[in-house]
This record gives sequence, C-alpha cells and structure tokens, in this order.
Amino acid sequence: MSTIITDSKVNQFVAGLSKTTLNFSAETIAEAEQALATLDFPTTRQEDWKYTRVTKISNKSFNTTKGNITALPTLPINDAHNIVFVNGFYAQELSSTDIPAGVSIKIGGAIDAKAFGTIASIERSVFSAINTLYATDAVSIEIEKNAVVEKSIQIVHIQTGELTISNTRVFIDAKAFSKAHIVETYLSVDATDAFTNVTTEVVVEDNAYLHIDKIQNEEEATFAIHQDHVKQAKDSNFTVNTITLNGGWVRNNLNIDVLGKNCETNLNGTYVLNGTQHVDNHTCVDHLEANCESNELYKGVMDDKSTAVFNGKVFVRKDSQKINAYQSNGNVLLSDDATVNSKPELEIYADDVKCSHGSTTGQLDDEAIYYLRARGISEKSAKALMVTAFIGDVIEKVENEAIVEYIHENLHARFGWNF
Repeated sequence: MSTIITDSKVNQFVAGLSKTTLNFSAETIAEAEQALATLDFPTTRQEDWKYTRVTKISNKSFNTTKGNITALPTLPINDAHNIVFVNGFYAQELSSTDIPAGVSIKIGGAIDAKAFGTIASIERSVFSAINTLYATDAVSIEIEKNAVVEKSIQIVHIQTGELTISNTRVFIDAKAFSKAHIVETYLSVDATDAFTNVTTEVVVEDNAYLHIDKIQNEEEATFAIHQDHVKQAKDSNFTVNTITLNGGWVRNNLNIDVLGKNCETNLNGTYVLNGTQHVDNHTCVDHLEANCESNELYKGVMDDKSTAVFNGKVFVRKDSQKINAYQSNGNVLLSDDATVNSKPELEIYADDVKCSHGSTTGQLDDEAIYYLRARGISEKSAKALMVTAFIGDVIEKVENEAIVEYIHENLHARFGWNF
C-alpha cells in the first residue's frame, strides 16, 4: 500500500489551483487524488528524471488566469480548422466555427466520451495527476468511421502572462477506417515563467490512419510538459512528429501501446537549442501483438550551454513475433559547453524479430566545412548548410508543406539558416 505524504511540495504547488469541472469518471478522479496523496515531484534520483530537474517548476507558485489575446499569432497552417486555448481556457472568439465533415468536436463540459480520462497513466505521474484534478478545459475530437478528413485540424495552445499555468486536456479518437491530420501548436505571447502542462489521449482504431504534427514554439521564459498516451488497434497507422523550435524547458513523454496486429508506428522529432535551453524527449513503444513495425528517428542540434535528453524504449512482449522496430538518435554539438544524454533501449521477449537502436553524438566535420569554404562558402554558411542537412531528414517526415515552410521560417529567424 502506498504511503500518504502529508507535507509534500505537490500540496503547496496545487494549493492555489481550482479543482476541475470536466466530466472525468469517479474512478479517474479517485486515481488522480491517490497519486497526488502518495507522490511528490520527481528527482534526479529517479531514472526517468535523471538528467532533468523539475525544481524550476516545483519551487514556483503558478496561477490560473484567463489571458487576453485579441488576435492569433502566426500559425503553422492558415487554412486549418483552429481550436484555440489561451492559458488553458477555450477561446471561442479565436477558434473556427465551421467543423469539417466527418468530425465531431466537443469542448469542456460537453465532452461525454467514455474513454475520456482513461487512456493516460496517472498512478505514477504527478504531472498527469495534476492535469487531471486541475484541468481548466478540454477538447474531444472524434474522426467518424470511414471519414477521410481533407482539412487539417489545428489545436492551438497559447500561453501568456507571468507565472500562469495551463492544465489542458486533449482527447482524440480516430474511428475505424478513418484518416485525418491533426496539428498541436504550442505558442506563447509575452509569457514569463509560464507553465504548459498538457495531457493528450489518443485512440487509433482498426485500420485508421492518424498523422499528428506537434509544433513547440514557445518563448524561452517558459516551461512545458507534454504527456501523450496512445492506444493503437490492429491494421492502423499512426505517426507523430515532434518539432521543438523554441522553449526554455521542455519535457515530452510519448507512450504508445500497440494493441493489435499489422500496425505501423512512426515517431520522429527534432530539437534545435541554444542559450540555456533544455529539452527532454522520453518515448516508449510497447509492442503487444505480432506483425508490427515501429520507426523512431530523433535528431538534435545544441549550441551554447543548452542541454538535451533522449530516452527511447521499445518493448517487444512475449509471443509478439515478426516485429520490426528501429530506433535512432543523432546529435550535433556546436559548442564545447553543450551537452546531451542519449539512451535508446530495447527490451525484447520474443525471438523472431528485427530490432535495432543506435545513438551518435559529435561535432561538425572540420574537413567538410573546409571543403565547402574552399568553394567560396563562408564558414557560417557552411556550418548552417551542414546543420540543416543533418536535421532535414526529420523535417521531411512532415507531409504538410505549410508546416515545413513555417519550420524553415522560424529556424531562419532564430539562427539565420536558409533551407
């Protein structure tokens, strides 16, 4: 039986927050309450948080305040169906009104999906428990059976103000034989010490095709924890691309349960850091059935005193034969003070599988830079050319041209790189 903690930092942290009014089940609320009563904030003594300190978050007193945003900042896609949240509250005046055919969208208290709140793992995650008990708003997106949704659906999270916290919940259900593209965009406007704590639950049903692009582009004076929990049924195809363009302190937890046969799962990500930025990507793909394939490609570029963490784990359970699982993490350090901690892992309990994992970390090739400079290219341009080529194969995984252009424009604005 877990021990009740009577004097924890968590109790102090949530003291000023209001309990959620969303339609979570009594069982889900009880599980979250039990988690907060028995868990404290993770420390570096815990393996999953060994290289990421949460004291920058846990020592602050955040407030839940509606932000005043009158116009949308530049978005990755201009012609998408937009669902906008500001400081964790649904902003109807900034959101689209025309719902694409084949899609059902519900907000906040209108959500009645049976699976809502049941996909995310709460019992061992203090941040998921906080998100559940103190969620301010939520969106449920249901892609109807057999629907092929041509228009992209864009969930926009905007953080603004000082010491504000967003506890937003996202629920996505791609019904059988459906196809859709969803963009989760994270932005900030005049935000200082603001904290985004979002939990996303995804159900990919039989023969469904779901593609998610997660674009993280908050200011450097922000903190963010993104927790994604996915359940994938047989014959389905699921892809998520996590593109971290900016942000001061970012933690991504991505957990995929592959519950059916003949599934394809693709996880891709890139992170480009400078200053003292910190980005931590933790992924877990759990193969519970046979004849499936998963591909994982993450690449990062670190400059100045920035730090990055990658921990990817793939499970292949007993009797889950004929599994192809590939995992790769590559990093380039542009500074002697930049650091990366990379740990790809495989845990295999079946014998008829093809699995590989690898990690590389290094600096730019001096001979290649010299070769480019000998052909009239400046040193700065030569380095930019090599860096953009390095992360280019991840960006190529993004199929929407507008998003690719948005990524290029932002990297050019921050670093002067031309693609």
